[in-house]
Order: sequence, then C-alpha cells, then structure tokens
Amino acid sequence: MRIPLAAVFVLAPQWRLVALVAAGASDVLDGIVARRVGASRLGVFLDPVADKLFAVAAFGVVAMSGRLAWYEIVAVLARDIAAVVAFIITAMRHHQRAISARAGGKVVTALQMATLLAFQLNSAALKPLAWITGAVAIGAVWDYYRVDRSASRLHR
Repeated sequence: MRIPLAAVFVLAPQWRLVALVAAGASDVLDGIVARRVGASRLGVFLDPVADKLFAVAAFGVVAMSGRLAWYEIVAVLARDIAAVVAFIITAMRHHQRAISARAGGKVVTALQMATLLAFQLNSAALKPLAWITGAVAIGAVWDYYRVDRSASRLHR
C-alpha cells in the first residue's frame, strides 16, 4: 500500500497529509499482522522495500522544496541508505541474511514520519526534527552493524 501512497505524496500535494497518515498506519498494521499471523517470505522482502520507496519519494519532495539541505536529507535517510548498501553487498557476496527489526530502526521510522509531518504542516520543528532523526539514524546504523557482526561471528 505504501508504494501507491508514495506516488500520491509526490503527485498530489493536496493529498500529502492523507498519504502520510495512511503510510504510517499501514506500516503499523503490517507489523501487527506479521507478528500475529506470521510474515510471508515475500512480505519480509516487500515491506522494507515499500518503506524505503515511500521515504525516498517523500523526502525527494522535501529536497525539491529546498526546506532542508541535501546533507540533512541524507542524514534523515542514513539508516535506509545503509540498509540498501548492506543488502547490495550481501547479495553480491551471496551471504544474504535478515536482521530483525531493532528498536532504533523503529524510532527512526517514527521520527521520519514526524519530520514529514513537520514539513507538511510547515512547522518550525522541521530542521530540528531532521537533525534528531539523522542522529538517531546514525545510532541505528551502528546498532545494526554491531548486531550483524555478532551474528557473523556465531555463524563462522
């Protein structure tokens, strides 16, 4: 559902707030369903892809507005950029493995949504939220790296 919502966010400015709320709600509902029913192999792959596509599309709109500098956008998306790079590297090495969602990653997602809400509401909190999100994203990247290294040692 988040992929069509990304298109709405980009192409229909008057519907951005609705798309943002729907994207956040669908992310929460996906998680609840996956925990209760179990996640499918396809869902385990598609859910993070949809999340990243929505984030890139939405923050692309923010970037085009000029309200955040390019480096602020990169900071807000640091966790997502690191995840994509890690996926590509592991796929090229044929050592793919999933790392379970971590608390820091969930906080980053919530802060990204809050940053997009601040953008949409033209709030003065936009820049401070972007910086906070960037800092938490960098911490989340470190946490994922640390957990992955520990798991790699166990699999040797």
